[in-house]
Amino acid sequence: IRRVQSLRRILKKLRPDVLIGMETSANIIAVLANWGMHCCVIAAEHIYPPMLPVSSIWQRLRRWTYPHASVVLALTEESRQWLIRNCPGSNVAVIPNAVQFPLPDGNTRIDPDQILPGNQRIILAVGRLVPQKGFDMHIKSFRQIASSCPDWDLVILGEGEEHENLLSMISSMDLSNRIFLPGAAGNITQWYERADLFVMSSRFEGFPCTLIEAMAHRLAVVSFDCDTGPRDIIRHEIDGVLVTSGDVPALASILSQLVNDEELLKRYAAKAVEVRDRFSMDRILNLWDEVIGDIRKRGFC
Repeated sequence: IRRVQSLRRILKKLRPDVLIGMETSANIIAVLANWGMHCCVIAAEHIYPPMLPVSSIWQRLRRWTYPHASVVLALTEESRQWLIRNCPGSNVAVIPNAVQFPLPDGNTRIDPDQILPGNQRIILAVGRLVPQKGFDMHIKSFRQIASSCPDWDLVILGEGEEHENLLSMISSMDLSNRIFLPGAAGNITQWYERADLFVMSSRFEGFPCTLIEAMAHRLAVVSFDCDTGPRDIIRHEIDGVLVTSGDVPALASILSQLVNDEELLKRYAAKAVEVRDRFSMDRILNLWDEVIGDIRKRGFC
């Protein structure tokens, strides 16, 4: 209640034309704070809602408040359909994330050549070291192919709560000299350019930016086909491969095929770079302009 009251005071002072919420609780608070006022409220969901369940109170509030937002934004069509079913009466549109290219350099730099020899080829994964990202399954899949591709290593960039568990798993498989967890790298562009293949093993996603970043850097990609996200980015067997979600043997099989087929890797990589146009900042900003223009035209603000 205090958050609603505080935001309402700010709205009365600033009188903005548009108020954008990000994620469920912020969206609900935005709608409640704007009650009786004339600001356009855009409620943006940045994950497939069933994958991050909220308490029953927040569920009821979402169901009641979202129809009062000017528009609810989803990242994918699957998320849009879920919101239509679970928040009836809501005006729901889809706007995906834009690809940022080129990427800015951050402060923490990890030199690829200090982690593994320059002639060694890299399967790259990037993300927080949390259960959602499924790096445990990625490690298991690499173990199945490691002995047959000695010139390929796996690098997982990121930090998180699963770091020690993953290190323990790698050690138990005797793969500490083949699988590396060097941390979070600010020079991620250098890693994308150094890698030969990008793999996403997530159990669930919203709209994964690391996937489109890798593709924008001309990397062939493989991903689990989780409920939302990868299938909206990867064109199966055109610029990458979608694998049945959670199927570790299938992932290992596809990795084995790709590391042994240079022409296929090159063909996927050549098409992958088209995400620069498919999800360009200009295109996504135009979608935002259209949504805001539409809700103003329809008298929501």
